[in-house]
Amino acid sequence: MTTMTPTAVASSTALVKGASASPGVASGRVVIVHSARENDLVKEGDILVTEMTTPDFVPAMKRAAAIVTDKGGRTCHAAIVSRELGVPCIVGSMNATSVLKPGQQVTVDATNGKVYDGLVDIKSEKVALTSKYAKTKTKLYVILADPGLASKVAAMPVDGVGLLRAEFIIAHIGEHPHAMLDQGRGKEFTEKLADGIRTFTKAFYPRQVVYRTSDFKTNEYRNLKGGEKYEEVEENPMLGYRGAFRQLDDAEVFRLETDALRMVAAEYDNLRVMIPFVRTPEELAKVKKVLDDSGVGGKRLWIMVEVPSTVILLDQFLDVGVDGVSIGSNDLTQLTLGTDRDSAKFAELFDERNPAVMWSLERVITTCKRRGVTVSICGQAPSFYPDLTEKLVAWGINSVSVTADMIVKTRDIIGDVEKKMGILPS
Repeated sequence: MTTMTPTAVASSTALVKGASASPGVASGRVVIVHSARENDLVKEGDILVTEMTTPDFVPAMKRAAAIVTDKGGRTCHAAIVSRELGVPCIVGSMNATSVLKPGQQVTVDATNGKVYDGLVDIKSEKVALTSKYAKTKTKLYVILADPGLASKVAAMPVDGVGLLRAEFIIAHIGEHPHAMLDQGRGKEFTEKLADGIRTFTKAFYPRQVVYRTSDFKTNEYRNLKGGEKYEEVEENPMLGYRGAFRQLDDAEVFRLETDALRMVAAEYDNLRVMIPFVRTPEELAKVKKVLDDSGVGGKRLWIMVEVPSTVILLDQFLDVGVDGVSIGSNDLTQLTLGTDRDSAKFAELFDERNPAVMWSLERVITTCKRRGVTVSICGQAPSFYPDLTEKLVAWGINSVSVTADMIVKTRDIIGDVEKKMGILPS
C-alpha cells in the first residue's frame, strides 16, 4: 500500500472516474462490499468498493487503503469519514462496483478522482504541516468521530472539537440500544458511550468538546445488530424519524445517552451538548427540559441550525435558551436548494455559495451576534471557498469546524482573511 499526494500520473486510461472526496493515492486489491454485513471481507490495505457507505461501514473503512463509491457527493458519509480517517476516497463514480472486479489490483488517485488498472507511478509533492498563523481571532475547531484519533488530532493546532458525532461510537458498540435494553444491558450501552465521549474530553481538555447527540437515521439504526426489529423502513430517512423528534419520542433510548453525558460532564467541564435537526422552538423547549431534568443542563446547550425553519424562527429558538449555535451547512444547503447531498447527479447544484444559502448564513450569524450567542459552522465549505470564509468572518462568526485534514489549510484561509480585514496585524 502507498499513500501520497499526487501532482501527476502516467498517461494511463482511467477505469473509473468520480469526485475527489479525500485526497491521496493508494494501490491495492479490490474488495466489493454490498452491505456492512460483509465488512470482514475487507482486510488491511484493500481497496473498498461499494455503492454507498453508512456509519456501520466504518470498521472496514479504517482497514481500507482507499475507498471508491458509486454514489455520493463531497458531503456524503463516505466523504466525511474518509477525510477524518485520512483515507483516499472517490465518491459518485456511478459504476465502480460493476467495472472493477474483486481481487483486481488497482491504483486509486483520489486527488484527481480516477482509478487505474494495476500499479501506476505517482509523483508526489510536500504538503504543509503547519499554518502560517499561530493563532486567529476566529477559532478553528475540528469535526471528529473516531476515539482512536482523539489524541493525535488534539496535538494539532486546533481550538477544540466543534462537532463530535455520536454515530461512530454507537456504530462501534454495534448493537441497537433497544436490543440491549431488552436484554437488560442498557447500563452497558451507557458506559460504552460514556467511554467514547470521555476519550475526547480528556484528550482535548480544557478545550471545549461539542458533542452532537445521536442523529442516526432509521436505515442506519436498522443496520445495527437487532435493528430490524425496532426500525421502520422509511422512504426518505433523511427527512424522517431523526434528531430532536426522535429523542423526545424514544425517551428510553435518549435516557441512555443523557446518562452517559451526565457521567462525563461530572468529570470534565469542557463538554457541551448539541441537539441535531431541531424543527420547532416547542420541540427544542421539550428537549431542553429533558436535559435539565437529567442533570445535563447549565451553560452547555448548543443546537444545530440545519432546517430552514430554524433560520426563519431563530429568535424564537434563542428565546428558549441556548448557549451556542452551529450551522450544519450540509443539510441546510440540501434543504434550502432541494438537492440530495448524497447524489453525484446534483453535485453542480449543491453549492453553499448559492444566494439563498448565503442569505441564511448571514441571517443566522448576525442574529446570534445581536443576541450574544456563540455561532459556528460545521462543514467543508470554508475550506473550499475562501470567498465564503471572508464573508463568514465579516458577518461575525465566532468559529469554524472542519475535518482534521483541512485544519492547516483552513487556518491559513482564516488568517489571510483576517489579515486582509485588519483583524490580524500585517
